[in-house]
Amino acid sequence: MRFTITGEWRRNRLLQTIIVLFLVYVVLLWMTNALLYFSRMGLTYDSVVEYYLGSEQRYLGPRSYAVLLEISHFHLFAMGILLLTLTHLMLFVPLDLRLKAWLIVVPFIAGIADEGAGWLIRFVSPSFAYLKITGFVTLQVSLAVLIVVSLWSVIAAPPEPFIDNGNDGNELTDSSGAPQ
Repeated sequence: MRFTITGEWRRNRLLQTIIVLFLVYVVLLWMTNALLYFSRMGLTYDSVVEYYLGSEQRYLGPRSYAVLLEISHFHLFAMGILLLTLTHLMLFVPLDLRLKAWLIVVPFIAGIADEGAGWLIRFVSPSFAYLKITGFVTLQVSLAVLIVVSLWSVIAAPPEPFIDNGNDGNELTDSSGAPQ
């Protein structure tokens, strides 16, 4: 943790290697997530509704409560850990605080929308198919942005200055010495 707070991570090649290799795994996860989605449904209302509610013409039954529960159980944990890790990296990139906040909040909201929309389609209304599509696309785009920004920060971003203004080490300061 000390490496990221003090900016030393830009000089620590081993830490940079760990982050880059982690991002390679995230890219593979991102790709397989998209491939899984498109192997089951598309970005159309009808394809999403058919996936969750079934289709008599194609002999597909609706998604059961148990299946949705099992998928949500795994996805909520895995996506939570992934988003915690990726968005945590945003704390240390040299970007405006408001932009960082958006980069942190949007993926979490998109992940919940993506996961929750299936339940809503199945048990409330097929109209939530639009939420599923929006949640999926927003999640995929926000993950891609987090990957690119993290990679940029490790490889190309200039180091953020860390100024010790005599505090006890529990308070971060920006380049002007003001608390963050």
